[in-house]
Amino acid sequence: MNTLRRIALLLVLSVCALQSTHAANEPDPTLEPLSNFPQSTLTIITPNGRQHVFNVWVADTDAHREQGLMMVKSLAPNTGMLFIFDQPERIQMWMKNTLIPLDMLFIDAHGRIDSIAANTTPMSLKIIDAKRPVLAVLEIAGGMTARAGIGAGAIVKHPVFGL
Repeated sequence: MNTLRRIALLLVLSVCALQSTHAANEPDPTLEPLSNFPQSTLTIITPNGRQHVFNVWVADTDAHREQGLMMVKSLAPNTGMLFIFDQPERIQMWMKNTLIPLDMLFIDAHGRIDSIAANTTPMSLKIIDAKRPVLAVLEIAGGMTARAGIGAGAIVKHPVFGL
């Protein structure tokens, strides 16, 4: 390859890299604004009777479940996203394109928290497994379950669980 072709190729590659970097800093036009997601309120009741109320976005479609909290830069302590599935199943999640640590609460069909994956790693491709069939997953700010004393066995009151 002659020198002029190499220079031209390098220029094209440089422009593509700059466009790629620029695009990474802009909002993804394929993501739906969270304001378009259904919203709801749920209450978590710990075994000692403490109640914690959360305002949540509801991800109850494939498209909403796939998007989740991708590219969200912060999450208030009393907010989150409730992923609802059609039937109990062994759910596997990951943190791809998720910029903040989250606590994932895996909830069975009766509204009982079965397990929690606390302070998940942002941008990780590691699979986070429910281990048992669950009907829903609640994602809240990382560390919130520890601060609020929420653990496995707590009950989530929300219409999806018939509570």
